[in-house]
Amino acid sequence: MAWTGPEPDADGWMRRFAASARATEAELTALDQRVGDGDFGTNLSAGVGAALRRADAAPGTDTLEHFAEAFLDEVGGTSGPLFGLLLQAMAGAVGEGGWTVVALADGVGEGLAAIRRVGGAAPGDKTLVDALHPAAESLRDSAADPAGTPGSALAAAAEAGWAGVHRTAGLRARMGRSSYLGDRATGVPDPGAVGVALFFASAGGEVRELAPHLSASDV
Repeated sequence: MAWTGPEPDADGWMRRFAASARATEAELTALDQRVGDGDFGTNLSAGVGAALRRADAAPGTDTLEHFAEAFLDEVGGTSGPLFGLLLQAMAGAVGEGGWTVVALADGVGEGLAAIRRVGGAAPGDKTLVDALHPAAESLRDSAADPAGTPGSALAAAAEAGWAGVHRTAGLRARMGRSSYLGDRATGVPDPGAVGVALFFASAGGEVRELAPHLSASDV
């Protein structure tokens, strides 16, 4: 897809993600109250807050590393540490390969593998993997295009992630708290998957509302 905005950088992306998580905390909480513990919005907001405190205390250092450490060390719930694994893998790949589409694809792919190894979820289980897997595949496709840029690749990854979110609405959960709800969780998108799509969408700009992204007829 065409990319007309500025190329994202790690610090700007993470700060927009933090702003997006805080702006949508109430919507994320309301969503998780329907199919989970109701704490996803609070945990995500607390995580980005802790990460920003670390980043602001050490200006000029790797913001991705600060976000990874904060989510791994300070965020409760199931999704927090899983986000930490994704951020940790991305920080490692970008640190080695620079801010390139290939490095982003490698980092997100490694993060997905780590999350699946630790959490055991597969695509179709109605978890955050259902948004992360298509986003990772999109980045891998973008990495094969020599004309691709990080901005266009991340925009495509965000689009693939939202499509994955929409698919979770039609799934019967096989893992997590929503799996105990049976058919009652059908029709509700997975909050963790929404968080992943929010993460990639924040690369291009701050997300103030989730509702426009969840308004398709199948959600």
